[in-house]
Amino acid sequence: MTISSTSEQVLVDTDAHVLTITLNRPEKLNSVTQSMSDALVTIIEEANSDDEVRAIILTGSGQRSFCAGSDIASLDSYATPWEFRNRTDYCDALRASRKPIIAAVNGYAFGGGLETSLTCDIRLASATASFAAPEIKLGWIGGGGMATFLAHSIGASNAAVMLMTGDPIDAQRALAWGLVSEVLEPDALLPRARELAATIASRPPIAAETAKSNLRAAFNMPQDEAIRYERDLQTVTFATEDAAEGRAAFAEKRPGVFRRR
Repeated sequence: MTISSTSEQVLVDTDAHVLTITLNRPEKLNSVTQSMSDALVTIIEEANSDDEVRAIILTGSGQRSFCAGSDIASLDSYATPWEFRNRTDYCDALRASRKPIIAAVNGYAFGGGLETSLTCDIRLASATASFAAPEIKLGWIGGGGMATFLAHSIGASNAAVMLMTGDPIDAQRALAWGLVSEVLEPDALLPRARELAATIASRPPIAAETAKSNLRAAFNMPQDEAIRYERDLQTVTFATEDAAEGRAAFAEKRPGVFRRR
């Protein structure tokens, strides 16, 4: 893997088939500037075209914050609301990833940081993490998929509580509501994320990427259409060399060797 970052405030690290992206602005609670957003676009584009990348971990630097959203101080730099509307958005960048993404939420996930975590496929949280959609307190609402992702994750009523009060919820409530899959002690968060990413990376990569696409489609299609689409995706994956290898490995009682073919 030869993944690079155009910003010192977005770090990348590779280990085997796993790419770890760290938002590295802890003094500002890892709030995202436009240059950081641009860096994420480049990283995801490179990861999408690199067959060695099979899973991604996204986390924040330091102990306090995963991501506090957009740097509010920079929002007045846009000349017009239309320019703000058409900016490069970090949630859009992450949503463009074909590779499975695990969010390791190590602290505050507020505003765009909550949206960022929701954009990821799997969310793990530190026991010290908290989640909020505080934009309403400042006179606006989220714009990176906040409402749709929250409603799908925690239901309309719980989503309304978060969106209409802007108040935070702690990690245990996030777990109870289904916002995160696991809550871990702070020092166990990244090891668990790496363990889970390694497991995903060990699976046939075409099947893993297709599973991600299929899950996204399931949220956006009527049920009968989603089932037909899933059947088509199953047929595509069944025809791959990796699927043939998987069947052979099962019959021969050995681990499969998957080559993304």
